[in-house]
Amino acid sequence: MTKAIRPRAKPDSPHGIRARVRRLRWTAFALVTVSYMLAFFHRVAPAAIASDLQQTFQTSAAALGGLAATYFYVYTVMQIPTGILVDTLGPRRIVTLGGIVAGAGSLLFAQAATLTDASLGRLLIGLGVSVAFIALLKLNAAWFHDRHFGTAVGLTLLLGNVGAVLAAAPFAWVLQYTSWRTVFVVLGGVSFATAVLTWLFVRDHPGEAGLPSLRELDGEAAHPRHEGHWFKGLMTVLRNRLTWPNFWMNLGIGGPFLAFAGLWAVPFLRDVYGMDRAAATQHTSLMLAGFAIGAMSVGALSDRVGRRKPVLIATALVHLLCWLPLVFSLPLPRLASYLLFLLMGLSAASFTLSWACVKEVNKHALSGMATSVANTGVFLGTGILQPLVGWTIDRAGLALGASTQYRLGMLIFLAFVVLGFVGSLRVRETYCRYLPT
Repeated sequence: MTKAIRPRAKPDSPHGIRARVRRLRWTAFALVTVSYMLAFFHRVAPAAIASDLQQTFQTSAAALGGLAATYFYVYTVMQIPTGILVDTLGPRRIVTLGGIVAGAGSLLFAQAATLTDASLGRLLIGLGVSVAFIALLKLNAAWFHDRHFGTAVGLTLLLGNVGAVLAAAPFAWVLQYTSWRTVFVVLGGVSFATAVLTWLFVRDHPGEAGLPSLRELDGEAAHPRHEGHWFKGLMTVLRNRLTWPNFWMNLGIGGPFLAFAGLWAVPFLRDVYGMDRAAATQHTSLMLAGFAIGAMSVGALSDRVGRRKPVLIATALVHLLCWLPLVFSLPLPRLASYLLFLLMGLSAASFTLSWACVKEVNKHALSGMATSVANTGVFLGTGILQPLVGWTIDRAGLALGASTQYRLGMLIFLAFVVLGFVGSLRVRETYCRYLPT
Protein backbone atom coordinates (compact mmCIF):
# COMPACT_ATOMS: atom_id res chain seq x y z
CA MET A 1 0.00 0.00 0.00
CA THR A 2 1.57 3.27 -1.04
CA LYS A 3 1.44 6.34 1.12
CA ALA A 4 -0.65 9.20 -0.22
CA ILE A 5 1.42 12.18 -1.27
CA ARG A 6 0.11 15.55 -0.12
CA PRO A 7 -0.11 17.91 -3.09
CA ARG A 8 2.26 20.86 -2.90
CA ALA A 9 0.52 24.12 -2.08
CA LYS A 10 0.21 26.56 -4.93
CA PRO A 11 2.56 29.55 -4.52
CA ASP A 12 -0.34 32.04 -4.61
CA SER A 13 -2.59 30.09 -2.19
CA PRO A 14 -2.77 31.20 1.48
CA HIS A 15 -0.82 28.11 2.51
CA GLY A 16 1.76 28.69 -0.21
CA ILE A 17 2.19 32.34 0.80
CA ARG A 18 2.73 31.40 4.45
CA ALA A 19 5.24 28.73 3.41
CA ARG A 20 7.22 31.33 1.43
CA VAL A 21 7.11 33.72 4.38
CA ARG A 22 8.48 31.03 6.70
CA ARG A 23 11.24 30.09 4.27
CA LEU A 24 12.39 33.68 3.72
CA ARG A 25 12.03 34.46 7.44
CA TRP A 26 14.37 31.69 8.53
CA THR A 27 16.81 32.28 5.69
CA ALA A 28 17.22 35.91 6.72
CA PHE A 29 17.33 35.00 10.39
CA ALA A 30 19.99 32.30 9.91
CA LEU A 31 22.36 34.34 7.75
CA VAL A 32 22.27 37.53 9.81
CA THR A 33 22.54 35.48 13.02
CA VAL A 34 25.90 34.17 11.76
CA SER A 35 27.06 37.79 11.52
CA TYR A 36 25.76 38.37 15.02
CA MET A 37 27.61 35.30 16.33
CA LEU A 38 30.81 36.74 14.88
CA ALA A 39 30.08 40.01 16.68
CA PHE A 40 29.82 38.16 19.99
CA PHE A 41 33.00 36.18 19.35
CA HIS A 42 34.98 39.35 18.65
CA ARG A 43 33.40 41.01 21.66
CA VAL A 44 34.79 38.61 24.27
CA ALA A 45 37.78 37.01 22.50
CA PRO A 46 40.35 39.37 24.11
CA ALA A 47 39.65 37.77 27.51
CA ALA A 48 41.05 34.43 26.28
CA ILE A 49 44.13 35.97 24.66
CA ALA A 50 44.76 38.80 27.14
CA SER A 51 48.16 37.44 28.23
CA ASP A 52 49.14 36.71 24.61
CA LEU A 53 48.30 40.27 23.57
CA GLN A 54 50.21 41.74 26.51
CA GLN A 55 53.29 39.69 25.62
CA THR A 56 53.04 40.33 21.88
CA PHE A 57 52.60 44.10 22.14
CA GLN A 58 54.25 44.67 25.58
CA THR A 59 51.24 46.53 26.99
CA SER A 60 50.05 47.55 30.44
CA ALA A 61 46.65 46.59 31.82
CA ALA A 62 45.28 50.02 30.90
CA ALA A 63 46.62 49.76 27.34
CA LEU A 64 45.13 46.27 27.02
CA GLY A 65 41.80 47.63 28.21
CA GLY A 66 42.05 50.39 25.61
CA LEU A 67 42.79 47.88 22.83
CA ALA A 68 39.80 45.72 23.79
CA ALA A 69 37.56 48.76 24.20
CA THR A 70 38.36 50.11 20.71
CA TYR A 71 35.74 47.67 19.44
CA PHE A 72 33.17 49.09 21.85
CA TYR A 73 33.93 52.73 21.07
CA VAL A 74 33.11 52.35 17.40
CA TYR A 75 30.25 49.95 18.21
CA THR A 76 28.76 52.61 20.48
CA VAL A 77 29.14 55.41 17.95
CA MET A 78 27.56 53.25 15.24
CA GLN A 79 24.39 52.24 17.06
CA ILE A 80 22.21 55.24 16.24
CA PRO A 81 23.56 55.57 12.67
CA THR A 82 22.83 51.86 12.22
CA GLY A 83 19.26 52.38 13.41
CA ILE A 84 18.85 55.17 10.88
CA LEU A 85 20.39 53.10 8.08
CA VAL A 86 18.26 49.99 8.67
CA ASP A 87 15.12 52.13 8.84
CA THR A 88 16.00 53.87 5.56
CA LEU A 89 18.27 51.64 3.41
CA GLY A 90 17.26 48.29 4.92
CA PRO A 91 19.14 45.56 6.84
CA ARG A 92 20.33 43.60 3.76
CA ARG A 93 22.58 46.33 2.38
CA ILE A 94 23.95 47.28 5.78
CA VAL A 95 24.80 43.73 6.91
CA THR A 96 26.52 42.98 3.59
CA LEU A 97 28.74 46.04 3.85
CA GLY A 98 29.40 45.34 7.52
CA GLY A 99 30.59 41.81 6.76
CA ILE A 100 33.13 43.12 4.25
CA VAL A 101 34.50 45.69 6.71
CA ALA A 102 34.66 43.17 9.58
CA GLY A 103 36.48 40.68 7.36
CA ALA A 104 39.10 43.27 6.46
CA GLY A 105 39.49 44.19 10.15
CA SER A 106 39.97 40.55 11.15
CA LEU A 107 42.77 40.14 8.62
CA LEU A 108 44.46 43.35 9.74
CA PHE A 109 44.23 42.33 13.42
CA ALA A 110 45.70 38.92 12.57
CA GLN A 111 48.70 40.49 10.82
CA ALA A 112 49.24 43.38 13.28
CA ALA A 113 52.88 44.05 14.13
CA THR A 114 52.22 46.92 16.55
CA LEU A 115 49.58 47.90 19.08
CA THR A 116 48.47 50.66 16.71
CA ASP A 117 47.89 48.16 13.90
CA ALA A 118 45.98 45.86 16.26
CA SER A 119 43.83 48.76 17.45
CA LEU A 120 43.01 49.74 13.87
CA GLY A 121 42.06 46.15 13.07
CA ARG A 122 39.93 45.98 16.20
CA LEU A 123 38.27 49.26 15.22
CA LEU A 124 37.37 47.92 11.76
CA ILE A 125 36.03 44.72 13.31
CA GLY A 126 33.84 46.75 15.64
CA LEU A 127 32.67 48.95 12.76
CA GLY A 128 31.74 45.95 10.63
CA VAL A 129 29.93 43.84 13.23
CA SER A 130 28.23 46.83 14.89
CA VAL A 131 25.36 46.68 12.40
CA ALA A 132 24.38 43.02 12.87
CA PHE A 133 22.21 43.20 15.96
CA ILE A 134 20.10 46.24 15.10
CA ALA A 135 19.64 44.86 11.58
CA LEU A 136 18.52 41.54 13.03
CA LEU A 137 16.05 43.27 15.37
CA LYS A 138 14.65 45.14 12.36
CA LEU A 139 14.31 41.87 10.45
CA ASN A 140 12.64 40.23 13.46
CA ALA A 141 10.15 43.10 13.65
CA ALA A 142 9.34 42.64 9.96
CA TRP A 143 9.26 38.82 9.74
CA PHE A 144 7.83 37.79 13.15
CA HIS A 145 4.47 38.58 14.73
CA ASP A 146 4.48 41.36 17.33
CA ARG A 147 3.35 38.91 20.00
CA HIS A 148 6.39 36.72 19.35
CA PHE A 149 9.01 39.48 19.31
CA GLY A 150 10.35 38.79 22.81
CA THR A 151 10.81 35.12 21.99
CA ALA A 152 12.49 35.97 18.67
CA VAL A 153 14.92 38.31 20.42
CA GLY A 154 15.63 35.62 23.00
CA LEU A 155 16.40 33.09 20.26
CA THR A 156 18.58 35.69 18.56
CA LEU A 157 20.61 36.20 21.73
CA LEU A 158 20.76 32.49 22.48
CA LEU A 159 22.35 31.81 19.11
CA GLY A 160 24.47 34.96 19.17
CA ASN A 161 25.92 33.95 22.50
CA VAL A 162 27.14 30.70 20.99
CA GLY A 163 29.78 32.97 19.45
CA ALA A 164 30.65 34.31 22.90
CA VAL A 165 30.85 30.81 24.38
CA LEU A 166 33.13 29.72 21.52
CA ALA A 167 35.38 32.69 22.31
CA ALA A 168 36.00 31.45 25.87
CA ALA A 169 36.97 27.86 26.77
CA PRO A 170 36.76 26.45 23.19
CA PHE A 171 38.95 29.31 21.93
CA ALA A 172 41.45 28.63 24.72
CA TRP A 173 41.51 24.96 23.68
CA VAL A 174 42.13 25.86 20.02
CA LEU A 175 45.02 28.09 21.09
CA GLN A 176 46.85 25.00 22.32
CA TYR A 177 47.19 23.91 18.67
CA THR A 178 47.39 27.13 16.67
CA SER A 179 48.02 30.85 17.15
CA TRP A 180 45.44 33.52 17.75
CA ARG A 181 46.55 35.12 14.48
CA THR A 182 45.46 32.07 12.47
CA VAL A 183 42.06 32.08 14.15
CA PHE A 184 41.45 35.69 13.12
CA VAL A 185 42.41 34.95 9.51
CA VAL A 186 39.72 32.24 9.44
CA LEU A 187 37.20 34.62 11.00
CA GLY A 188 37.92 37.13 8.25
CA GLY A 189 37.08 34.53 5.62
CA VAL A 190 33.81 33.66 7.37
CA SER A 191 32.84 37.35 7.43
CA PHE A 192 33.40 37.74 3.70
CA ALA A 193 31.40 34.60 2.89
CA THR A 194 28.49 35.66 5.09
CA ALA A 195 28.39 39.09 3.42
CA VAL A 196 28.01 37.51 -0.03
CA LEU A 197 25.26 35.12 1.10
CA THR A 198 23.37 37.93 2.84
CA TRP A 199 23.33 40.00 -0.34
CA LEU A 200 22.06 37.06 -2.37
CA PHE A 201 19.36 35.62 -0.10
CA VAL A 202 18.14 38.10 2.56
CA ARG A 203 15.06 40.27 2.00
CA ASP A 204 14.30 43.24 4.26
CA HIS A 205 10.57 42.56 4.68
CA PRO A 206 7.83 40.42 3.10
CA GLY A 207 6.78 43.24 0.76
CA GLU A 208 10.22 43.18 -0.87
CA ALA A 209 9.48 39.59 -1.93
CA GLY A 210 5.97 40.47 -3.14
CA LEU A 211 4.32 39.06 0.01
CA PRO A 212 1.84 40.57 2.50
CA SER A 213 3.04 41.55 5.95
CA LEU A 214 2.48 39.29 8.96
CA ARG A 215 -0.33 41.55 10.18
CA GLU A 216 -2.01 41.48 6.78
CA LEU A 217 -1.86 37.68 6.76
CA ASP A 218 -3.79 37.81 10.05
CA GLY A 219 -6.40 40.13 8.57
CA GLU A 220 -5.12 43.27 10.35
CA ALA A 221 -3.97 46.57 8.94
CA ALA A 222 -0.24 46.84 8.27
CA HIS A 223 1.80 49.14 10.51
CA PRO A 224 1.97 52.61 8.96
CA ARG A 225 5.21 53.76 7.37
CA HIS A 226 7.13 56.71 8.75
CA GLU A 227 6.43 59.84 6.77
CA GLY A 228 9.09 62.51 6.58
CA HIS A 229 12.85 62.78 6.98
CA TRP A 230 14.78 60.25 9.07
CA PHE A 231 15.99 63.07 11.34
CA LYS A 232 12.41 63.81 12.35
CA GLY A 233 11.95 60.14 13.24
CA LEU A 234 15.15 60.10 15.30
CA MET A 235 14.06 63.20 17.20
CA THR A 236 10.71 61.53 17.90
CA VAL A 237 12.53 58.61 19.52
CA LEU A 238 14.97 60.80 21.47
CA ARG A 239 12.23 63.10 22.78
CA ASN A 240 10.17 60.19 24.00
CA ARG A 241 10.90 60.02 27.74
CA LEU A 242 9.85 56.35 27.75
CA THR A 243 12.90 55.54 25.59
CA TRP A 244 15.52 56.49 28.20
CA PRO A 245 14.97 54.03 31.09
CA ASN A 246 15.83 51.31 28.59
CA PHE A 247 19.06 53.09 27.72
CA TRP A 248 20.09 53.36 31.39
CA MET A 249 19.30 49.71 32.01
CA ASN A 250 21.53 48.71 29.10
CA LEU A 251 24.31 51.01 30.29
CA GLY A 252 24.18 49.76 33.87
CA ILE A 253 23.61 46.03 33.42
CA GLY A 254 24.71 45.18 29.88
CA GLY A 255 27.85 47.35 30.05
CA PRO A 256 29.36 45.79 33.20
CA PHE A 257 28.42 42.29 32.11
CA LEU A 258 30.19 42.55 28.76
CA ALA A 259 33.17 44.46 30.18
CA PHE A 260 33.68 41.79 32.84
CA ALA A 261 33.03 38.73 30.66
CA GLY A 262 34.85 40.19 27.68
CA LEU A 263 38.09 41.18 29.40
CA TRP A 264 38.43 41.33 33.19
CA ALA A 265 36.82 38.08 34.41
CA VAL A 266 39.78 35.88 33.44
CA PRO A 267 42.49 38.14 34.97
CA PHE A 268 40.32 38.66 38.08
CA LEU A 269 39.82 34.93 38.67
CA ARG A 270 43.49 34.29 37.99
CA ASP A 271 44.89 36.97 40.29
CA VAL A 272 42.31 36.95 43.10
CA TYR A 273 41.24 33.30 43.18
CA GLY A 274 44.41 31.70 41.82
CA MET A 275 42.78 29.96 38.84
CA ASP A 276 44.69 28.98 35.71
CA ARG A 277 43.50 30.16 32.29
CA ALA A 278 41.56 26.97 31.58
CA ALA A 279 39.55 27.17 34.81
CA ALA A 280 38.96 30.92 34.44
CA THR A 281 37.72 30.61 30.86
CA GLN A 282 35.44 27.77 31.95
CA HIS A 283 33.82 30.25 34.34
CA THR A 284 33.35 32.85 31.61
CA SER A 285 32.00 30.18 29.24
CA LEU A 286 29.48 29.16 31.88
CA MET A 287 28.50 32.78 32.49
CA LEU A 288 28.02 33.42 28.77
CA ALA A 289 26.10 30.17 28.32
CA GLY A 290 23.88 31.21 31.24
CA PHE A 291 23.29 34.57 29.57
CA ALA A 292 22.28 32.85 26.33
CA ILE A 293 19.83 30.58 28.14
CA GLY A 294 18.56 33.46 30.25
CA ALA A 295 17.95 35.69 27.22
CA MET A 296 15.85 33.00 25.59
CA SER A 297 14.01 32.29 28.83
CA VAL A 298 13.14 35.85 29.87
CA GLY A 299 11.90 36.71 26.37
CA ALA A 300 9.71 33.61 26.15
CA LEU A 301 8.46 34.02 29.72
CA SER A 302 7.59 37.66 29.13
CA ASP A 303 5.67 36.81 25.94
CA ARG A 304 3.85 33.97 27.73
CA VAL A 305 2.70 36.01 30.76
CA GLY A 306 1.99 39.06 28.60
CA ARG A 307 4.08 41.39 30.76
CA ARG A 308 7.61 42.79 30.62
CA LYS A 309 8.35 44.67 33.83
CA PRO A 310 7.99 42.01 36.58
CA VAL A 311 10.34 39.64 34.71
CA LEU A 312 12.77 42.47 34.06
CA ILE A 313 12.97 43.78 37.64
CA ALA A 314 13.23 40.36 39.29
CA THR A 315 16.13 39.24 37.12
CA ALA A 316 17.90 42.62 37.43
CA LEU A 317 17.77 42.38 41.23
CA VAL A 318 19.23 38.87 41.21
CA HIS A 319 22.06 40.08 38.97
CA LEU A 320 22.82 42.96 41.33
CA LEU A 321 23.13 40.56 44.27
CA CYS A 322 25.48 38.29 42.30
CA TRP A 323 28.18 40.98 42.21
CA LEU A 324 28.50 41.28 45.99
CA PRO A 325 30.65 38.16 46.62
CA LEU A 326 33.07 39.31 43.92
CA VAL A 327 33.25 42.89 45.16
CA PHE A 328 34.28 41.66 48.63
CA SER A 329 36.44 38.78 47.30
CA LEU A 330 34.57 36.28 49.46
CA PRO A 331 36.01 32.74 49.56
CA LEU A 332 34.28 30.64 46.93
CA PRO A 333 34.62 26.84 46.70
CA ARG A 334 34.90 25.78 43.07
CA LEU A 335 31.31 24.50 42.84
CA ALA A 336 30.00 27.73 44.38
CA SER A 337 32.01 29.86 41.95
CA TYR A 338 30.66 27.92 38.97
CA LEU A 339 27.09 28.33 40.24
CA LEU A 340 27.63 32.03 40.90
CA PHE A 341 28.91 32.67 37.38
CA LEU A 342 26.06 30.68 35.88
CA LEU A 343 23.54 32.72 37.88
CA MET A 344 25.28 35.98 36.90
CA GLY A 345 24.84 35.07 33.26
CA LEU A 346 21.22 33.94 33.64
CA SER A 347 20.22 37.09 35.50
CA ALA A 348 22.20 39.49 33.28
CA ALA A 349 19.68 38.64 30.57
CA SER A 350 17.28 41.04 32.28
CA PHE A 351 18.49 43.91 30.09
CA THR A 352 17.62 42.03 26.89
CA LEU A 353 13.94 42.77 27.48
CA SER A 354 14.72 46.46 27.01
CA TRP A 355 14.71 46.06 23.22
CA ALA A 356 11.16 44.77 23.23
CA CYS A 357 10.14 47.49 25.70
CA VAL A 358 11.74 50.37 23.79
CA LYS A 359 10.30 49.15 20.49
CA GLU A 360 6.82 49.00 21.96
CA VAL A 361 6.88 52.55 23.36
CA ASN A 362 7.82 53.96 19.92
CA LYS A 363 6.31 53.70 16.43
CA HIS A 364 6.82 50.41 14.57
CA ALA A 365 8.38 52.22 11.60
CA LEU A 366 11.05 53.62 13.94
CA SER A 367 11.94 50.30 15.58
CA GLY A 368 15.49 50.38 14.22
CA MET A 369 16.19 53.81 15.69
CA ALA A 370 14.45 53.01 18.98
CA THR A 371 16.36 49.79 19.61
CA SER A 372 19.62 51.42 18.52
CA VAL A 373 19.26 54.23 21.07
CA ALA A 374 18.73 51.71 23.87
CA ASN A 375 21.50 49.46 22.59
CA THR A 376 23.97 52.33 22.63
CA GLY A 377 23.96 52.09 26.42
CA VAL A 378 25.40 48.56 26.42
CA PHE A 379 28.46 49.47 24.41
CA LEU A 380 28.96 52.90 25.92
CA GLY A 381 29.07 51.23 29.33
CA THR A 382 31.49 48.56 28.14
CA GLY A 383 33.71 51.10 26.39
CA ILE A 384 33.92 53.16 29.57
CA LEU A 385 34.45 50.26 31.95
CA GLN A 386 37.10 48.17 30.22
CA PRO A 387 39.85 50.85 30.26
CA LEU A 388 38.60 52.48 33.49
CA VAL A 389 38.89 49.23 35.44
CA GLY A 390 42.32 48.62 33.90
CA TRP A 391 43.41 52.10 34.96
CA THR A 392 42.30 51.52 38.55
CA ILE A 393 44.17 48.19 38.65
CA ASP A 394 47.35 49.88 37.41
CA ARG A 395 46.94 52.73 39.93
CA ALA A 396 46.41 50.38 42.85
CA GLY A 397 49.71 48.57 42.27
CA LEU A 398 50.74 45.01 43.09
CA ALA A 399 52.04 45.95 46.55
CA LEU A 400 48.48 46.12 47.91
CA GLY A 401 47.67 42.51 47.04
CA ALA A 402 45.42 41.18 44.32
CA SER A 403 42.12 41.46 46.26
CA THR A 404 42.68 45.11 47.15
CA GLN A 405 44.08 45.83 43.70
CA TYR A 406 40.87 44.68 42.03
CA ARG A 407 38.37 45.86 44.65
CA LEU A 408 37.99 49.43 43.40
CA GLY A 409 37.42 48.14 39.87
CA MET A 410 34.75 45.75 41.12
CA LEU A 411 33.09 48.57 43.06
CA ILE A 412 32.90 50.56 39.83
CA PHE A 413 31.18 47.60 38.18
CA LEU A 414 28.73 47.41 41.10
CA ALA A 415 27.90 51.13 40.90
CA PHE A 416 26.97 50.76 37.24
CA VAL A 417 24.79 47.72 38.00
CA VAL A 418 22.91 49.70 40.66
CA LEU A 419 22.27 52.39 38.03
CA GLY A 420 20.93 49.73 35.68
CA PHE A 421 18.62 48.33 38.34
CA VAL A 422 17.19 51.80 39.01
CA GLY A 423 16.62 52.14 35.26
CA SER A 424 14.66 48.88 35.23
CA LEU A 425 12.28 50.29 37.84
CA ARG A 426 11.45 53.17 35.49
CA VAL A 427 10.70 51.12 32.36
CA ARG A 428 7.09 51.42 31.14
CA GLU A 429 5.02 48.22 31.13
CA THR A 430 3.78 47.60 27.57
CA TYR A 431 1.93 44.29 28.07
CA CYS A 432 3.80 42.97 24.99
CA ARG A 433 2.15 45.30 22.50
CA TYR A 434 2.74 48.71 20.99
CA LEU A 435 1.49 51.60 23.10
CA PRO A 436 -0.80 54.09 21.30
CA THR A 437 1.27 56.89 19.76
